[in-house]
Amino acid sequence: MTPPPCSKPILLIALGGNALVRKGQAGTIGEQFENLKLPAAQIARLARDYRIIITHGNGPQVGSLMLQQESCEAVGRLPLEILVAQTQGQIGYMLESTIDQALMALGINDRPLVSLISYVVVDENDPAFDAPSKPVGPVFTAGQAEALPYPVVATRGGFRRVVVSPRPVTIVEKREIRQLMEMDFIVICCGGGGIPVIREGRAFQGVDAVIDKDLVSARLAEEVGVDIFVMATDVPGVALGFGTPQERFLTSLSVDDAARHLLAGDFAAGSMGPKVEAAMQVMAGRGRRAVITAVDRIEAAVKGEAGTEFSLE
Repeated sequence: MTPPPCSKPILLIALGGNALVRKGQAGTIGEQFENLKLPAAQIARLARDYRIIITHGNGPQVGSLMLQQESCEAVGRLPLEILVAQTQGQIGYMLESTIDQALMALGINDRPLVSLISYVVVDENDPAFDAPSKPVGPVFTAGQAEALPYPVVATRGGFRRVVVSPRPVTIVEKREIRQLMEMDFIVICCGGGGIPVIREGRAFQGVDAVIDKDLVSARLAEEVGVDIFVMATDVPGVALGFGTPQERFLTSLSVDDAARHLLAGDFAAGSMGPKVEAAMQVMAGRGRRAVITAVDRIEAAVKGEAGTEFSLE
């Protein structure tokens, strides 16, 4: 007899890159496993009361793979879509094993986990394809950059490869994720924003692009029917005047005020901006919650005791 579908609320936790590699660290595997213990322990405790989806960034990991490619001429270079897939497997394994240990420490030995290689469809006519904007990979000198076979952009540290960052249209595996939620799996998916693909008839074709992780997570939240959306990062929440003497972190932020601040450029395009936009997108689905908080405050944010909580009014 088929068991009834699980009815616990669905919690989506979008882990920022700092969950694995913190500022000032070399990013060794040992450091990454150690850093994951903190969010993993919180996720394990939350798993008692919630069905859980985990998405994650992959910036340091995909950057390391690109640096390795630049350092070796004997092996052919892989396209960005393949590197994203590799990091989904790597980080999915690290998350899954660390969370499993945390569950067992609580005496929970039967909670199933799964990591999914995830495709995300983008529109080939997205204006982003005409204006690459996302720096990725290692830093080059001006001389090195002149010889590279792809476009580069000047950054604070030097020149870096620049790729397009189109908006997500849909997550290909959304049906499978919904089914896994009904069976109370902890699902790890959409790593690094997902593998970007465009439709070619009934098939998909990978493209050299990077999709914003938080915007993908918001799209997934809509398509799966998430109840609580938590973005965990390296700051306590959303701040006005960030990095200035007038810095002020917000405990709550209405969608209307968030839109006004976004338009005014109060949130950085490469960091807090997409997170705020993702929260607004999720809040458009009535009855949902969206919170931005620090990695060590995930549980408190779910309880409404930490982070910046978004509201419709």
